[in-house]
Amino acid sequence: MNIHFLSGLPRSGSTLLAAILQQNRLMRTSIISPMNLLVNAVLRATASNQETSVFMTEPARKRLLKGLFSDFYGLNDQLTVLDSNRGWTSKMPLLVQLFPDCRMICCVRDPAWIMDSFEKLLRKHPLGLNGLFAYEAGLTVFDRADQLASNEGTIGFALNSLKDAYYGPFSKHLLLVEYGALTARPKMTVDAIYDWLSIPRYTHDFEQLRQVPGAAEFDAKLGAPGLHTVGPRVQQDIRPSTLPPELFAKFAPPFWHEPNGWSKVILEN
Repeated sequence: MNIHFLSGLPRSGSTLLAAILQQNRLMRTSIISPMNLLVNAVLRATASNQETSVFMTEPARKRLLKGLFSDFYGLNDQLTVLDSNRGWTSKMPLLVQLFPDCRMICCVRDPAWIMDSFEKLLRKHPLGLNGLFAYEAGLTVFDRADQLASNEGTIGFALNSLKDAYYGPFSKHLLLVEYGALTARPKMTVDAIYDWLSIPRYTHDFEQLRQVPGAAEFDAKLGAPGLHTVGPRVQQDIRPSTLPPELFAKFAPPFWHEPNGWSKVILEN
């Protein structure tokens, strides 16, 4: 079994990519997996502040953490796993120590358009309150943007974690995939992903996509209907922004447009 990771920024194509890759029976991915939470639980349970930590060795801790993945996904030498979680970019040193040959696909998008995508989604469901904003009523688009962009917010945390990985010592394990590249040139982009993972290419059907299992239930539990819904086919979303111009201009251009010499980037243009 080959263990790799799917991470990056929200509203940037990771669900779309999962919907595409699930056509290949030898690929496993999802909108989000429980593995990040399980890894955190093991790290906390074996930390030095626990009274039983004197009996825990580094090799034993490593076996426990690696065992989580093999037990969850099963043992299949032909299987390629892309375990999905936005928190993985903050754990690059750990992941590389556990899986030295692992690669991480990071779906990215201009932060202004990510903010716009959240706002567009919210306006599709005006009769209910959204769990992404703690079910608060009376918020303006500026309030919502501040919440999302904060260090603890959905966008802010993911962006900080991505920068942590991108500028860190393990950035050569990253492949950044822009949303525009995936939607405008899906075959070229997906072929490049297969090549990056060093696995045989697969002939995908970009005109007949299925929803990722569990996505609708996850969105309902979160109180954010449609958050992980994908269209029936891969297509570009070309339209004017729904954000006020001053808010759209507030967000800096994507940092990955200035290559750091390590991470590989599939750009829209």
